[in-house]
Amino acid sequence: MKVLLGLSGGVDSAVAAYRLQQSGYDVTCAFMRNWDSFANNDIMGNPTINNDVCPQEQDYADAAAVAEKLGLKLLRVDFVKEYWDDVFSVFLEEYKRGRTPNPDILCNKHIKFKAFFEYAQKLGFDTVATGHYAQVEQTDQYARLLRGKDNNKDQTYFLCQMPKYALAHTLFPIGDLEKSEVRAIAEKLELDSVSKKKDSTGICFIGERNFRQFLQNYLPSQEGDIIDIGHGKTVGRHTGVLYYTIGQRKGLGIGGNMGPWFVVGKDVEKNILYVCNGDESEWLYSDSCIVSGVNWFPNSKPEGELQCTAKFRYRQQDNDVTIRFLDETTVYVSYPQKVSSVTCGQEAVFYLGEECLGGGVIEQTFSQGVDLNKKILEAACLFK
Repeated sequence: MKVLLGLSGGVDSAVAAYRLQQSGYDVTCAFMRNWDSFANNDIMGNPTINNDVCPQEQDYADAAAVAEKLGLKLLRVDFVKEYWDDVFSVFLEEYKRGRTPNPDILCNKHIKFKAFFEYAQKLGFDTVATGHYAQVEQTDQYARLLRGKDNNKDQTYFLCQMPKYALAHTLFPIGDLEKSEVRAIAEKLELDSVSKKKDSTGICFIGERNFRQFLQNYLPSQEGDIIDIGHGKTVGRHTGVLYYTIGQRKGLGIGGNMGPWFVVGKDVEKNILYVCNGDESEWLYSDSCIVSGVNWFPNSKPEGELQCTAKFRYRQQDNDVTIRFLDETTVYVSYPQKVSSVTCGQEAVFYLGEECLGGGVIEQTFSQGVDLNKKILEAACLFK
């Protein structure tokens, strides 16, 4: 079977390439270039903008060293336009609305498992592979997406929107390994360019940034008031409501001894950031939400209610929920135990045991049937 592996220049995809090779697959590697800092005005907040060698070119060199060591062919493909159009533009539009999107999920949906997948098909490959910590089980009914063995590294949350047809033709060769095992294999193989390399962090294919400064390249800052939602008093100034997320505690710059303070809401039109004191954290808690654009991996959707678990952000513990489809792609999610900081624009991802069922974007959050955002804005009106 001919497999095209996305080789990123990191240790995970390097070991994935080796394991495919050892399993008898006909493996070719491809390095994806998806971001151009100069063309995309990625200046402020970019700690590597003046480096002699940009991180992306270093990653390519590291990938090339791995491919040479393993005796594999390495292709190079450019998806800079696709990334801007389908990932980054959506990312910016969501922030303009005062929401908090997840670019890694968008990247997997539109780049790794659409643009890259279609590129592989055009070249005649049967399957694609990546170094994600996840597993696929092919059944007679559909391809099941399962959590990776390493609970600390499991990446099914970020894969919840990958197209079903791509999942059926994708391999995750390191999904049954712990991260420590992956590094041990790389060291044993003397893959020196990646074996001790730091894991990539930050925005998918962009990397580490001073996030607030980075956003200022595209969404200019505008200072405004920070208001205590419990008492209607101005307690500080913000640098732009778009730069904050629900539940945020750090970086608010609120003095005094009444903290800690948490972001509970944003009025984008009036440029006001609403916060609550730690003793009034009920403003953060919801007991239900509506999730749209749900990508559902099983062939059939549940009739009536389904009890399962959900993550409302990455690395969050599973929450017991009951879901009910309102239409083909919209789900009502109930969690009577209440969960803090369920945030519009982020992803709700559903699980049944080890299986990832799919996920969608959080559109509205409720507490006792009342829209939390409307509740906050109505409370703010009472102080005028």
